[in-house]
Amino acid sequence: MSEHKSGFVAIVGKPNVGKSTLLNALLGQKVAAVSPRPQTTRVQQRGILTLPNAQIIFVDTPGLHKSKHKLGEFLNQEAQEALEGVDLILWLVDASSAPTDEDQSIADLLKSATRRTPLALALNKTDILPADELSARESEYQQLANAPTLLNISASKRLGLGELIEKLIQLLPQRAAEYPEDQITDLYEKEIAADLIREACLLQLRDEVPHSLAVRMDEFKERENGMAYIAATLLVERDSQKGIVIGEGGRMLKSIGSAARKQIEEMGGRKVFLELRVKVEKDWRNNPNTLRLLGYMKKK
Repeated sequence: MSEHKSGFVAIVGKPNVGKSTLLNALLGQKVAAVSPRPQTTRVQQRGILTLPNAQIIFVDTPGLHKSKHKLGEFLNQEAQEALEGVDLILWLVDASSAPTDEDQSIADLLKSATRRTPLALALNKTDILPADELSARESEYQQLANAPTLLNISASKRLGLGELIEKLIQLLPQRAAEYPEDQITDLYEKEIAADLIREACLLQLRDEVPHSLAVRMDEFKERENGMAYIAATLLVERDSQKGIVIGEGGRMLKSIGSAARKQIEEMGGRKVFLELRVKVEKDWRNNPNTLRLLGYMKKK
């Protein structure tokens, strides 16, 4: 009988390099919110890939960045804590641009973590680069990372993922599976639904209300007819933002609700009744009580 590999792999990188897109692509279905806006991911999330010879537990993390408020401090803390106790660190970088100061900061952070934990470097978005430019990027990022394992992928096009999985399995320890083979995430449906509502907000609102918006789940009920009833409040920081989220005649809020409901139905495989409202919670990103209520700070 061939050996079975199993282990935890932390996916780290700066905001908007494609960490959640990669997680969804590896699992073959959506479990993490994705948008073109940085910092879409706000908490650690595990995605579980079970194969005949291995189980890889991916830990998707918020993008490491220079924080400007207490929420940003929490996001960085979440990402850094993900490095503790994992079997492998997968550093995902954006190959379409040269390394930045943020990449240098991540490299410095990883130096201490990788004394204990193996590191693999994955260059994402390599499909849009000519060969000579890709070679330069490989050299630049390899110089930063000093990683023995370097892989080229495109998460959005699902290119190079088979080779990535094979290499990760090679680097993981021999161990029995941690989770049942039919489990793909450690989040509950309610938590994923909240993430999908926020994703719909980011996609519909574009630059107008980027990260000063949070989703508070007020109710999540199973009805006798098999339908799910969900009530959620969209928290914003200013009255002007509330007007933007609602839109003229309520059209923007209706558009957000429609997009979110479709994603939640696809995720859960059943009909959903989604009720959204908008509330102003001034400067919530710096309010410890609100952050704790939303799960963005550890409860004392």
